[in-house]
Amino acid sequence: MTSSPGPALRVRVPGVSPSVRDFLATEAGSAVFLLGATVLALVWANVAADSYETFWTTDAGIHVGSWSLDLDLEHWVNDAAMAMFFAVVGLEISREVTRGELRDRRTVAVPALGALGGVLVPVLIYLAFTAGTDAAHGWGVVMSTDTAFLVGILALFGPACPDRLRLFLLTLAIVDDIVAITAMAVFYSESVSLAALGLAALCVVAMLVLRWLRVWQLLPYVVVGVLLWLAVQASGVHPTLAGVLVGLLVPASVPRREHVEAVTGYAGDLVQETTAEREHLAELAARAAVPTSDRLQRMLHPWSAYVVVPLFGLANAGITLDGDVLADAARSRLSIGVAVALVIGNAVGISGAATIAIRAGLGELPGRVRYGHLLGGAVLAGIGFTISLFIAQLAFDDPHQLAEVKIGILAGSLVAAVLGSILLRWLGERLPLCSPGADGPPPTLPPLPWGVQV
Repeated sequence: MTSSPGPALRVRVPGVSPSVRDFLATEAGSAVFLLGATVLALVWANVAADSYETFWTTDAGIHVGSWSLDLDLEHWVNDAAMAMFFAVVGLEISREVTRGELRDRRTVAVPALGALGGVLVPVLIYLAFTAGTDAAHGWGVVMSTDTAFLVGILALFGPACPDRLRLFLLTLAIVDDIVAITAMAVFYSESVSLAALGLAALCVVAMLVLRWLRVWQLLPYVVVGVLLWLAVQASGVHPTLAGVLVGLLVPASVPRREHVEAVTGYAGDLVQETTAEREHLAELAARAAVPTSDRLQRMLHPWSAYVVVPLFGLANAGITLDGDVLADAARSRLSIGVAVALVIGNAVGISGAATIAIRAGLGELPGRVRYGHLLGGAVLAGIGFTISLFIAQLAFDDPHQLAEVKIGILAGSLVAAVLGSILLRWLGERLPLCSPGADGPPPTLPPLPWGVQV
Protein backbone atom coordinates (compact mmCIF):
# COMPACT_ATOMS: atom_id res chain seq x y z
CA MET A 1 0.00 0.00 0.00
CA THR A 2 1.47 3.34 -1.03
CA SER A 3 0.53 6.57 0.67
CA SER A 4 1.25 10.16 -0.24
CA PRO A 5 3.85 11.89 1.90
CA GLY A 6 2.12 13.90 4.58
CA PRO A 7 3.13 17.14 6.22
CA ALA A 8 5.30 15.31 8.75
CA LEU A 9 7.83 14.47 6.02
CA ARG A 10 10.23 17.37 5.54
CA VAL A 11 12.01 18.89 2.59
CA ARG A 12 15.51 17.98 1.62
CA VAL A 13 18.55 19.84 2.86
CA PRO A 14 21.69 19.80 0.69
CA GLY A 15 24.63 17.91 2.17
CA VAL A 16 22.73 14.93 3.56
CA SER A 17 23.74 11.88 1.52
CA PRO A 18 21.09 9.53 0.08
CA SER A 19 22.47 6.60 2.11
CA VAL A 20 22.08 8.55 5.36
CA ARG A 21 18.62 9.71 4.28
CA ASP A 22 17.57 6.10 3.64
CA PHE A 23 18.92 5.08 7.04
CA LEU A 24 16.98 7.86 8.78
CA ALA A 25 13.78 7.07 6.88
CA THR A 26 13.98 3.39 7.84
CA GLU A 27 14.59 4.28 11.50
CA ALA A 28 11.58 6.62 11.44
CA GLY A 29 9.38 3.86 10.06
CA SER A 30 10.75 1.44 12.65
CA ALA A 31 9.60 3.72 15.47
CA VAL A 32 5.97 3.23 14.45
CA PHE A 33 6.31 -0.56 14.52
CA LEU A 34 8.26 -0.49 17.79
CA LEU A 35 5.64 1.69 19.46
CA GLY A 36 2.86 -0.64 18.31
CA ALA A 37 4.76 -3.70 19.57
CA THR A 38 5.38 -2.02 22.94
CA VAL A 39 1.70 -1.18 23.40
CA LEU A 40 0.75 -4.73 22.38
CA ALA A 41 3.24 -6.19 24.88
CA LEU A 42 1.82 -4.09 27.72
CA VAL A 43 -1.77 -5.03 26.84
CA TRP A 44 -0.87 -8.71 26.49
CA ALA A 45 1.07 -8.80 29.78
CA ASN A 46 -1.77 -7.12 31.69
CA VAL A 47 -4.69 -8.98 30.11
CA ALA A 48 -3.12 -12.45 30.01
CA ALA A 49 0.09 -12.39 32.03
CA ASP A 50 0.40 -16.19 32.21
CA SER A 51 0.02 -16.48 28.44
CA TYR A 52 2.68 -13.82 27.84
CA GLU A 53 5.17 -15.49 30.19
CA THR A 54 4.44 -19.00 28.89
CA PHE A 55 4.84 -18.01 25.26
CA TRP A 56 8.21 -16.29 25.61
CA THR A 57 9.65 -19.04 27.82
CA THR A 58 8.76 -21.76 25.30
CA ASP A 59 11.86 -23.76 24.39
CA ALA A 60 12.97 -24.00 20.77
CA GLY A 61 16.15 -25.61 19.57
CA ILE A 62 18.31 -26.72 16.67
CA HIS A 63 19.68 -30.29 16.74
CA VAL A 64 22.27 -31.68 14.32
CA GLY A 65 23.57 -35.07 15.40
CA SER A 66 25.07 -34.72 18.88
CA TRP A 67 25.22 -30.92 18.61
CA SER A 68 22.29 -28.84 19.79
CA LEU A 69 21.41 -25.24 20.56
CA ASP A 70 18.42 -24.78 22.86
CA LEU A 71 17.02 -21.38 23.80
CA ASP A 72 13.60 -20.12 24.77
CA LEU A 73 11.79 -17.77 22.38
CA GLU A 74 12.76 -14.68 24.36
CA HIS A 75 16.45 -15.56 24.09
CA TRP A 76 16.13 -16.39 20.38
CA VAL A 77 14.95 -12.80 19.96
CA ASN A 78 17.39 -11.21 22.41
CA ASP A 79 20.49 -13.28 21.58
CA ALA A 80 20.06 -14.27 17.93
CA ALA A 81 17.69 -11.88 16.16
CA MET A 82 19.11 -8.83 17.93
CA ALA A 83 22.53 -9.72 16.50
CA MET A 84 21.07 -8.41 13.22
CA PHE A 85 20.17 -5.12 14.92
CA PHE A 86 23.70 -4.75 16.29
CA ALA A 87 25.17 -5.68 12.90
CA VAL A 88 23.25 -2.75 11.40
CA VAL A 89 24.62 -0.50 14.16
CA GLY A 90 28.15 -1.72 13.36
CA LEU A 91 27.62 -1.19 9.62
CA GLU A 92 26.43 2.38 10.18
CA ILE A 93 29.38 3.13 12.47
CA SER A 94 31.79 1.70 9.88
CA ARG A 95 30.24 3.70 7.04
CA GLU A 96 30.25 6.97 8.97
CA VAL A 97 33.89 6.48 10.05
CA THR A 98 35.02 5.46 6.55
CA ARG A 99 33.27 8.04 4.37
CA GLY A 100 30.62 9.80 6.47
CA GLU A 101 30.23 12.41 9.17
CA LEU A 102 32.67 10.74 11.58
CA ARG A 103 35.63 11.39 9.26
CA ASP A 104 35.75 15.12 9.99
CA ARG A 105 37.10 15.91 13.45
CA ARG A 106 35.36 19.28 13.71
CA THR A 107 32.06 17.84 12.51
CA VAL A 108 32.13 14.93 14.91
CA ALA A 109 33.66 16.69 17.95
CA VAL A 110 30.48 18.37 19.22
CA PRO A 111 28.07 15.39 18.93
CA ALA A 112 30.79 12.99 20.14
CA LEU A 113 31.56 14.99 23.27
CA GLY A 114 27.84 15.57 23.73
CA ALA A 115 27.33 11.81 23.60
CA LEU A 116 30.02 11.26 26.23
CA GLY A 117 28.30 13.83 28.44
CA GLY A 118 25.03 12.03 27.74
CA VAL A 119 26.62 8.82 29.02
CA LEU A 120 28.55 10.12 32.03
CA VAL A 121 25.95 12.39 33.63
CA PRO A 122 23.06 9.85 33.46
CA VAL A 123 25.34 7.16 34.95
CA LEU A 124 26.36 9.48 37.81
CA ILE A 125 22.71 10.36 38.51
CA TYR A 126 21.75 6.67 38.47
CA LEU A 127 24.58 5.79 40.87
CA ALA A 128 23.54 8.65 43.17
CA PHE A 129 20.02 7.19 43.41
CA THR A 130 21.13 3.57 43.82
CA ALA A 131 24.25 4.05 45.97
CA GLY A 132 24.56 1.40 48.64
CA THR A 133 22.12 -1.00 46.96
CA ASP A 134 22.71 -4.09 44.84
CA ALA A 135 21.03 -2.27 41.93
CA ALA A 136 24.05 -0.01 41.43
CA HIS A 137 25.57 -2.49 38.97
CA GLY A 138 22.78 -1.70 36.51
CA TRP A 139 24.24 1.71 35.59
CA GLY A 140 24.56 0.67 31.95
CA VAL A 141 20.78 0.87 31.55
CA VAL A 142 20.85 4.67 31.21
CA MET A 143 23.74 4.95 28.73
CA SER A 144 22.15 4.76 25.28
CA THR A 145 19.64 6.69 23.16
CA ASP A 146 17.06 4.82 21.08
CA THR A 147 17.81 5.87 17.50
CA ALA A 148 14.50 4.64 16.01
CA PHE A 149 12.31 6.58 18.45
CA LEU A 150 14.59 9.61 18.28
CA VAL A 151 14.44 9.84 14.48
CA GLY A 152 10.76 8.88 14.34
CA ILE A 153 9.69 11.61 16.75
CA LEU A 154 11.80 14.17 14.90
CA ALA A 155 10.01 13.20 11.67
CA LEU A 156 6.56 13.54 13.26
CA PHE A 157 6.92 16.40 15.74
CA GLY A 158 10.26 18.06 15.05
CA PRO A 159 10.91 21.39 13.36
CA ALA A 160 10.67 21.92 9.61
CA CYS A 161 13.73 20.78 7.65
CA PRO A 162 15.17 18.68 10.52
CA ASP A 163 17.76 16.85 8.38
CA ARG A 164 20.82 18.60 9.81
CA LEU A 165 19.49 18.19 13.34
CA ARG A 166 18.73 14.53 12.67
CA LEU A 167 22.22 13.99 11.28
CA PHE A 168 23.72 15.66 14.36
CA LEU A 169 21.62 13.48 16.70
CA LEU A 170 22.34 10.36 14.62
CA THR A 171 26.08 10.98 15.05
CA LEU A 172 25.51 11.45 18.78
CA ALA A 173 23.48 8.21 18.97
CA ILE A 174 26.19 6.28 17.09
CA VAL A 175 28.87 7.41 19.53
CA ASP A 176 26.85 6.49 22.61
CA ASP A 177 26.03 3.14 20.98
CA ILE A 178 29.79 2.51 20.74
CA VAL A 179 30.17 3.27 24.45
CA ALA A 180 27.15 1.13 25.40
CA ILE A 181 28.32 -1.83 23.32
CA THR A 182 31.78 -1.61 24.89
CA ALA A 183 30.21 -1.56 28.36
CA MET A 184 28.14 -4.63 27.48
CA ALA A 185 31.23 -6.53 26.39
CA VAL A 186 33.35 -5.56 29.40
CA PHE A 187 30.92 -5.35 32.32
CA TYR A 188 27.87 -7.47 31.44
CA SER A 189 29.38 -10.72 30.17
CA GLU A 190 29.05 -14.01 32.05
CA SER A 191 31.85 -16.49 32.81
CA VAL A 192 34.04 -16.68 29.72
CA SER A 193 35.23 -19.78 27.86
CA LEU A 194 38.71 -19.15 26.51
CA ALA A 195 38.43 -21.98 23.98
CA ALA A 196 35.25 -20.52 22.47
CA LEU A 197 36.82 -17.05 22.49
CA GLY A 198 39.75 -18.51 20.58
CA LEU A 199 37.37 -19.81 17.91
CA ALA A 200 35.72 -16.39 17.79
CA ALA A 201 39.16 -14.80 17.30
CA LEU A 202 39.83 -17.17 14.38
CA CYS A 203 36.54 -16.06 12.80
CA VAL A 204 37.60 -12.43 13.18
CA VAL A 205 40.93 -13.24 11.53
CA ALA A 206 39.05 -14.96 8.69
CA MET A 207 36.93 -11.83 8.23
CA LEU A 208 40.08 -9.68 8.12
CA VAL A 209 41.61 -12.02 5.52
CA LEU A 210 38.49 -11.67 3.37
CA ARG A 211 38.86 -7.88 3.61
CA TRP A 212 42.56 -8.08 2.72
CA LEU A 213 41.74 -10.24 -0.32
CA ARG A 214 39.17 -7.60 -1.36
CA VAL A 215 36.36 -10.15 -1.42
CA TRP A 216 33.22 -8.22 -2.36
CA GLN A 217 30.67 -11.06 -2.35
CA LEU A 218 28.36 -11.12 0.68
CA LEU A 219 28.09 -14.89 1.17
CA PRO A 220 31.59 -15.48 2.63
CA TYR A 221 31.07 -12.70 5.20
CA VAL A 222 27.63 -14.05 6.14
CA VAL A 223 28.97 -17.60 6.60
CA VAL A 224 31.88 -16.43 8.76
CA GLY A 225 29.47 -14.13 10.65
CA VAL A 226 27.18 -17.04 11.56
CA LEU A 227 30.19 -19.08 12.75
CA LEU A 228 31.34 -16.06 14.77
CA TRP A 229 27.91 -15.77 16.42
CA LEU A 230 28.00 -19.46 17.40
CA ALA A 231 31.51 -19.09 18.87
CA VAL A 232 30.64 -15.93 20.84
CA GLN A 233 27.40 -17.52 22.06
CA ALA A 234 29.39 -20.46 23.43
CA SER A 235 32.03 -18.18 24.98
CA GLY A 236 29.84 -16.53 27.63
CA VAL A 237 30.18 -13.07 26.06
CA HIS A 238 26.79 -11.86 24.87
CA PRO A 239 26.35 -13.19 21.29
CA THR A 240 24.93 -9.95 19.89
CA LEU A 241 28.47 -8.57 20.05
CA ALA A 242 29.19 -10.86 17.10
CA GLY A 243 26.75 -8.75 15.11
CA VAL A 244 28.68 -5.60 15.98
CA LEU A 245 31.97 -7.21 14.90
CA VAL A 246 30.48 -8.30 11.57
CA GLY A 247 29.16 -4.79 10.95
CA LEU A 248 32.54 -3.24 11.72
CA LEU A 249 34.60 -5.74 9.70
CA VAL A 250 32.63 -5.95 6.46
CA PRO A 251 34.42 -3.63 3.97
CA ALA A 252 32.88 -0.15 3.81
CA SER A 253 35.42 1.54 1.53
CA VAL A 254 34.51 2.59 -1.99
CA PRO A 255 35.39 -0.14 -4.56
CA ARG A 256 38.23 0.37 -7.02
CA ARG A 257 37.55 2.51 -10.05
CA GLU A 258 37.98 -0.37 -12.50
CA HIS A 259 35.08 -2.19 -10.82
CA VAL A 260 32.85 0.84 -11.33
CA GLU A 261 33.93 1.32 -14.95
CA ALA A 262 33.34 -2.36 -15.71
CA VAL A 263 29.60 -1.94 -15.12
CA THR A 264 29.22 0.09 -18.32
CA GLY A 265 30.91 -2.59 -20.40
CA TYR A 266 28.83 -5.46 -19.05
CA ALA A 267 25.63 -3.40 -19.28
CA GLY A 268 26.49 -2.61 -22.94
CA ASP A 269 26.95 -6.30 -23.68
CA LEU A 270 23.55 -6.98 -22.12
CA VAL A 271 21.91 -4.30 -24.28
CA GLN A 272 23.40 -5.89 -27.40
CA GLU A 273 22.18 -9.37 -26.51
CA THR A 274 19.83 -10.02 -23.57
CA THR A 275 20.97 -13.49 -22.55
CA ALA A 276 20.79 -14.94 -19.06
CA GLU A 277 24.59 -15.21 -18.91
CA ARG A 278 25.11 -11.53 -19.79
CA GLU A 279 22.41 -10.52 -17.33
CA HIS A 280 24.23 -12.47 -14.62
CA LEU A 281 27.59 -10.86 -15.47
CA ALA A 282 26.06 -7.37 -15.49
CA GLU A 283 24.46 -8.06 -12.12
CA LEU A 284 27.76 -9.25 -10.62
CA ALA A 285 29.58 -6.21 -12.03
CA ALA A 286 26.98 -3.87 -10.50
CA ARG A 287 27.31 -5.55 -7.11
CA ALA A 288 31.11 -5.35 -7.20
CA ALA A 289 30.82 -1.59 -7.83
CA VAL A 290 28.93 -0.96 -4.58
CA PRO A 291 30.60 -1.14 -1.13
CA THR A 292 29.99 -4.53 0.48
CA SER A 293 28.76 -2.94 3.71
CA ASP A 294 26.16 -0.87 1.83
CA ARG A 295 24.73 -3.98 0.18
CA LEU A 296 24.64 -5.86 3.47
CA GLN A 297 22.99 -2.93 5.24
CA ARG A 298 20.39 -2.59 2.49
CA MET A 299 19.57 -6.26 2.99
CA LEU A 300 19.54 -6.29 6.81
CA HIS A 301 18.27 -2.86 7.84
CA PRO A 302 14.59 -3.24 6.82
CA TRP A 303 14.40 -6.62 8.57
CA SER A 304 16.10 -5.22 11.65
CA ALA A 305 13.90 -2.10 11.75
CA TYR A 306 10.52 -3.58 10.87
CA VAL A 307 10.79 -7.11 12.29
CA VAL A 308 13.62 -7.64 14.79
CA VAL A 309 13.32 -4.44 16.86
CA PRO A 310 9.49 -4.65 17.15
CA LEU A 311 9.83 -8.32 18.13
CA PHE A 312 12.33 -7.29 20.79
CA GLY A 313 9.86 -4.72 22.12
CA LEU A 314 7.09 -7.31 22.13
CA ALA A 315 9.26 -9.82 24.01
CA ASN A 316 10.69 -7.41 26.61
CA ALA A 317 8.27 -4.53 27.21
CA GLY A 318 5.51 -6.65 28.76
CA ILE A 319 5.15 -5.53 32.40
CA THR A 320 2.25 -6.12 34.75
CA LEU A 321 1.10 -2.62 35.72
CA ASP A 322 -1.27 -3.28 38.62
CA GLY A 323 -1.70 -0.85 41.51
CA ASP A 324 0.87 -2.52 43.76
CA VAL A 325 3.57 -2.61 41.07
CA LEU A 326 3.03 1.05 40.16
CA ALA A 327 2.96 2.09 43.82
CA ASP A 328 6.24 0.26 44.46
CA ALA A 329 7.81 1.83 41.38
CA ALA A 330 6.68 5.32 42.44
CA ARG A 331 8.60 4.87 45.71
CA SER A 332 11.52 2.92 44.24
CA ARG A 333 14.93 4.59 44.13
CA LEU A 334 15.68 2.30 41.20
CA SER A 335 12.72 3.31 39.01
CA ILE A 336 13.03 7.00 39.87
CA GLY A 337 16.79 6.92 39.35
CA VAL A 338 16.43 5.41 35.87
CA ALA A 339 13.74 7.92 34.81
CA VAL A 340 15.59 10.96 36.19
CA ALA A 341 18.90 9.80 34.70
CA LEU A 342 17.35 9.42 31.26
CA VAL A 343 15.51 12.75 31.22
CA ILE A 344 17.65 15.12 33.28
CA GLY A 345 20.95 13.32 32.73
CA ASN A 346 20.76 13.46 28.95
CA ALA A 347 19.44 17.04 28.87
CA VAL A 348 22.24 18.31 31.11
CA GLY A 349 25.01 15.99 29.94
CA ILE A 350 24.55 16.36 26.18
CA SER A 351 23.81 20.09 26.08
CA GLY A 352 26.52 20.87 28.66
CA ALA A 353 29.29 18.80 27.05
CA ALA A 354 28.40 19.98 23.54
CA THR A 355 28.43 23.61 24.69
CA ILE A 356 31.86 23.15 26.26
CA ALA A 357 33.12 21.64 22.99
CA ILE A 358 31.78 24.62 21.02
CA ARG A 359 33.17 27.21 23.46
CA ALA A 360 36.56 25.48 23.37
CA GLY A 361 36.63 25.78 19.60
CA LEU A 362 36.72 22.01 19.04
CA GLY A 363 33.81 22.10 16.60
CA GLU A 364 30.54 23.76 15.72
CA LEU A 365 26.87 23.01 15.26
CA PRO A 366 25.97 22.03 11.67
CA GLY A 367 23.98 24.18 9.28
CA ARG A 368 21.30 26.34 10.92
CA VAL A 369 21.15 24.26 14.12
CA ARG A 370 21.13 26.56 17.16
CA TYR A 371 21.63 26.08 20.91
CA GLY A 372 17.86 25.84 21.35
CA HIS A 373 17.70 22.92 18.94
CA LEU A 374 20.64 21.35 20.77
CA LEU A 375 18.75 21.52 24.07
CA GLY A 376 15.56 20.13 22.53
CA GLY A 377 17.49 17.29 20.92
CA ALA A 378 19.29 16.58 24.21
CA VAL A 379 15.95 16.22 25.99
CA LEU A 380 14.68 13.95 23.21
CA ALA A 381 17.84 11.83 23.50
CA GLY A 382 16.54 10.74 26.91
CA ILE A 383 14.48 8.13 25.06
CA GLY A 384 16.53 5.12 26.05
CA PHE A 385 14.43 2.15 24.99
CA THR A 386 15.92 -0.68 22.94
CA ILE A 387 19.49 -0.90 24.29
CA SER A 388 18.29 0.19 27.77
CA LEU A 389 15.89 -2.75 27.92
CA PHE A 390 18.59 -4.96 26.45
CA ILE A 391 21.14 -4.10 29.13
CA ALA A 392 18.43 -4.37 31.82
CA GLN A 393 17.92 -8.01 30.80
CA LEU A 394 21.66 -8.61 31.22
CA ALA A 395 22.09 -6.67 34.48
CA PHE A 396 19.10 -7.82 36.56
CA ASP A 397 18.16 -11.38 37.49
CA ASP A 398 15.62 -10.38 40.15
CA PRO A 399 12.17 -10.16 38.41
CA HIS A 400 11.03 -7.45 40.85
CA GLN A 401 14.07 -5.26 40.16
CA LEU A 402 13.76 -5.91 36.42
CA ALA A 403 10.13 -4.77 36.48
CA GLU A 404 11.09 -1.59 38.35
CA VAL A 405 13.87 -0.86 35.84
CA LYS A 406 11.51 -1.39 32.90
CA ILE A 407 8.94 0.96 34.43
CA GLY A 408 11.67 3.56 34.91
CA ILE A 409 12.78 3.14 31.29
CA LEU A 410 9.23 3.45 29.96
CA ALA A 411 8.39 6.43 32.18
CA GLY A 412 11.64 8.28 31.48
CA SER A 413 11.43 7.62 27.74
CA LEU A 414 7.81 8.84 27.63
CA VAL A 415 8.61 12.05 29.52
CA ALA A 416 11.67 12.69 27.33
CA ALA A 417 9.63 12.12 24.17
CA VAL A 418 6.83 14.49 25.22
CA LEU A 419 9.08 17.26 26.58
CA GLY A 420 11.50 17.02 23.66
CA SER A 421 8.68 17.13 21.11
CA ILE A 422 7.05 20.15 22.73
CA LEU A 423 10.36 21.99 22.99
CA LEU A 424 11.41 21.29 19.40
CA ARG A 425 7.98 22.16 17.99
CA TRP A 426 8.00 25.45 19.94
CA LEU A 427 11.54 26.21 18.80
CA GLY A 428 10.67 25.28 15.22
CA GLU A 429 8.27 28.20 15.08
CA ARG A 430 10.92 30.65 16.30
CA LEU A 431 14.22 29.26 15.01
CA PRO A 432 13.67 27.82 11.52
CA LEU A 433 16.16 25.23 10.31
CA CYS A 434 15.27 25.72 6.64
CA SER A 435 17.57 27.74 4.46
CA PRO A 436 15.76 30.45 2.46
CA GLY A 437 14.28 28.96 -0.68
CA ALA A 438 14.92 25.35 0.34
CA ASP A 439 12.81 23.00 -1.68
CA GLY A 440 12.81 19.54 -3.14
CA PRO A 441 10.74 16.38 -2.91
CA PRO A 442 10.21 14.92 0.57
CA PRO A 443 11.89 11.63 1.47
CA THR A 444 9.82 8.45 1.35
CA LEU A 445 10.01 5.43 3.58
CA PRO A 446 11.76 2.41 2.05
CA PRO A 447 9.79 -0.78 1.27
CA LEU A 448 9.11 -3.25 4.03
CA PRO A 449 11.10 -6.51 3.92
CA TRP A 450 8.14 -8.44 2.48
CA GLY A 451 7.72 -5.97 -0.39
CA VAL A 452 4.93 -3.75 0.97
CA GLN A 453 5.45 0.00 0.53
CA VAL A 454 4.34 2.38 3.29
